[in-house]
Amino acid sequence: MMRGVLPSASPLAAWRRLKDIGHQKARYSSNFFDHIPATFLRGGTSKGIFLNRDHLPQDRAEWDSIFLRIMGSPDTANGLQINGMGGGISSLSKICVVGSPSEEQKAQGLDAEYTFVQIGIRDTAVDYAGNCGNLSTMVGAFALQEGICIREGSPDRATIRVFNTNTNSHIHTTFPVIVENGRAVPNLDLPQTSIAGVPGQASRILLEFPSPAGARTGKLLPTGNPTDVISIPTYPGIHILASLVDATNPSVFITHDELSRVLNTPWQSSIDYTNHTVKEVLESIRTEAAAQMGLDPTSQALPKIAVLSSPSSPDHHITIHTISMGVLHKAVPMTVGLCLGAAANIEGSIAWKIVQKSLPKGLPTGVVVMKHPSGLTEVHADFSSSSVLKSVGTVRTGRWLMRGVVFH
Repeated sequence: MMRGVLPSASPLAAWRRLKDIGHQKARYSSNFFDHIPATFLRGGTSKGIFLNRDHLPQDRAEWDSIFLRIMGSPDTANGLQINGMGGGISSLSKICVVGSPSEEQKAQGLDAEYTFVQIGIRDTAVDYAGNCGNLSTMVGAFALQEGICIREGSPDRATIRVFNTNTNSHIHTTFPVIVENGRAVPNLDLPQTSIAGVPGQASRILLEFPSPAGARTGKLLPTGNPTDVISIPTYPGIHILASLVDATNPSVFITHDELSRVLNTPWQSSIDYTNHTVKEVLESIRTEAAAQMGLDPTSQALPKIAVLSSPSSPDHHITIHTISMGVLHKAVPMTVGLCLGAAANIEGSIAWKIVQKSLPKGLPTGVVVMKHPSGLTEVHADFSSSSVLKSVGTVRTGRWLMRGVVFH
């Protein structure tokens, strides 16, 4: 089949054909070279393409070029990914590949496994380094809907346990279900809750990361310190205090006041995160911190860097601005938010110091309410009596946006 020529069957007919021969078992085939069954989903404040692993080539070396074409990258003309499914910002340029668990994973009680992929916008970056907490919200629901895992006769709610291959971590999602034809399927349109950055209400999805410490580095504090001193190559001789924390995803936390000092701007003024100098300084700090954490400094996806400041009102404990792929996130990447929830409970960390000023007695329940550009988000962190991080979690919502085939 020549690329760019429509197949003889419609995309919907092709998808139905795949479903008829066993949707969840169908293998990638040259007969369907130009399109793949896909689901477009919102999870939290992100959107992405969800693919059944069985519909992709077994040779993963072929994945990158497919993903880039699906998303419309690289878009060097205007950065809008106008020729694909991407939306021109990092939170809209994502793919999740979901498949059945291995026998070993099944023995651990896992229902599915998935790989998260962050796609570059103006370049050809295909990054498998980290995970997306927001899209993790919908992996369990997708697996249940696709028949990758099955719950029979459950009348109310289901908990799906999945394995993330990027960070070698377990993630649990619990959400409402209804029974159709004898098996449970997700019911995500109930007006139960709302989240900042998304209009309206939807079903409550509990997102939990058990044992999230050391997702990429093996340690909650990769350097062993709650606070480190980071040199800034773009400003020789200048240093900045940072907390390097790895829970769900490795993150770098600095303060607004410290960044203002480095930039030589008034501490009370807002920071223009679109300014070239600001972006250059933040990226310099991030890559230096990555080296100290034992991570690849050339990876754009990890670690994320976030700027923290004191609360501006009693309804939250801390304020956060996160830079993702060089751009200010319009809300907060959920893995960074969950990492902040853990950091705020670590004595001596930058987040802990900010919270202590507003709550001298600390966070007895482990709950942190953060303010970000879209509103407020609440996360919880559960530590054992010996200060071991047992879990972090939050409440999210999601929505089915489209199901059919995606051309590449």
